[in-house]
Amino acid sequence: MIKRFVENLEDQMNGITLVVLAAGMGSRFGNRIKQLEPVGPQGELLIDYSVTDAIDAGFDRVIFIIRRDIEKLFRETIGDRISRLIETEYVFQEKNELPCRSEDFPQRTKPWGTAQALYCCRNVINGNFAVINADDYYGGESFKLLADFLKAPDASACSVGFVLKNTLSDHGTVNRGICRINENGLLAAVEETKKIQRDPDGIIRGSRKGSPVTLDENDIVSMSMWGFTPDFMERLTESFTGFISSLETGDVTSELTIADAADREIRQKGYDIKNIPTQSRWFGITYEADAELVRQALKNRT
Repeated sequence: MIKRFVENLEDQMNGITLVVLAAGMGSRFGNRIKQLEPVGPQGELLIDYSVTDAIDAGFDRVIFIIRRDIEKLFRETIGDRISRLIETEYVFQEKNELPCRSEDFPQRTKPWGTAQALYCCRNVINGNFAVINADDYYGGESFKLLADFLKAPDASACSVGFVLKNTLSDHGTVNRGICRINENGLLAAVEETKKIQRDPDGIIRGSRKGSPVTLDENDIVSMSMWGFTPDFMERLTESFTGFISSLETGDVTSELTIADAADREIRQKGYDIKNIPTQSRWFGITYEADAELVRQALKNRT
């Protein structure tokens, strides 16, 4: 019996987990929950494609980070179905789950960003894991690249790097982490850049820290498709603690992203995050009009 227990523990530690960020408010998508928008020929959701690709790549566990108020709908719409295919767990992102000062922001109504979402998973992460968005389509190749890294990491973490021109929306601006890659193929920086779009003159422009920037269409961007070893959770907690500690009491808008936390570790502590390039075309639902384009793209790929 002890031998079997050890073997089961080893299997658990050797497995790889997919963490799905599904707690977004979807403020640019009308009144519906974009993560639960049917887009496939048979009414499949983008999460269906991601989880299927992840299972095919070798992932054996999925953790959905959701809001508590959509738990019943989420389970009925996708969770109960997915749980028949892969081990499934839920984590709730709630505004008061903080490493410090949890009583200092009584007027806060929105979550604290993707770093907090992942922080909420700190008690259920027990092995190498990936992080993705629920409302993005990454493609099977990207999941295979990610799984191959997590099965035998040759760096502390990885980011699947997409080409900027493959990640734009025709219906409005998007936010992206622009990745700077060094000569060793490691991330030198992840620069959070907002309001990115291709203007009528063909030039891609955005805003970084309130200042306008011009971007190259071949820039490498993070689409929140990360691979980490468990020690990142301690680093994330430290980074998130520092972020919360620096805020004014009553702050209602500030957020910290995983990209922000990763960039801090790179710049301040030499954390090595490998860039894994992919030419995959990204599809996502940022705006309501994006949904029909995604449906057509998935129909052509089915």
